Amino acid sequence: MPIRINLLAEALAEEDLRRRDPVKRSIFIGGFLVALSLVWFSSTWLETIIEKNGLNQIEQEIQSKTNDFNQVQVNLKKITDAQKRLDALQLLSNTRFLQGNLLNALQQIYVPNVQLTRFRLDQTYSTKEGSPPQTNAYGVLPGRPGVATERINLVLDAKDFSPNPGDQVNRFKSSLASQSFFKSYLDPTNGVKLSNLSPPQSTFGSKPFVLLTLECRFSDKIR
Repeated sequence: MPIRINLLAEALAEEDLRRRDPVKRSIFIGGFLVALSLVWFSSTWLETIIEKNGLNQIEQEIQSKTNDFNQVQVNLKKITDAQKRLDALQLLSNTRFLQGNLLNALQQIYVPNVQLTRFRLDQTYSTKEGSPPQTNAYGVLPGRPGVATERINLVLDAKDFSPNPGDQVNRFKSSLASQSFFKSYLDPTNGVKLSNLSPPQSTFGSKPFVLLTLECRFSDKIR
């Protein structure tokens, strides 16, 4: 039987041993895993960049909307304040004291032998600042609007030249207090009072007379 000798057997055995070397296999597997990790990291990093760009865009949109909302709130506050002023001016216009009505009421008062010589009207306003809403531990306390108080005083100077000077003073005072215009405006407790009454006097060629002064206090109006 012929004997076959494979001269390459040793080299083939060594090559097969090298192929089966666990260290080399581990290096190959490790390299593959590293490459796979790099691919995964690259994809994750790219996704992170994309998501971050999207997040930045969304944050910019939110900030833009927030700025628009804040501007709208400021504009609404300005509109509310302006509307309050307009309402206050409208209220003042509707309820303001008209001197034409006063003059019309004065000419409707007639008392024989009494002549109105002068009148003076003092119209003043005092204001009280309001307060904004406040927040405490129990909630929000509503604010208090500002108010303006209107005070009107009317001073009438007249001359009573009746046969007995001074007899018509009380009648003139009563006629003034009962006239419809004054009745609706005068203070109910101390609307008309006699502040001055001169002694009888006369001038050359005239009847004797007395000079009188009436003070009319109107009810305060809060606006």
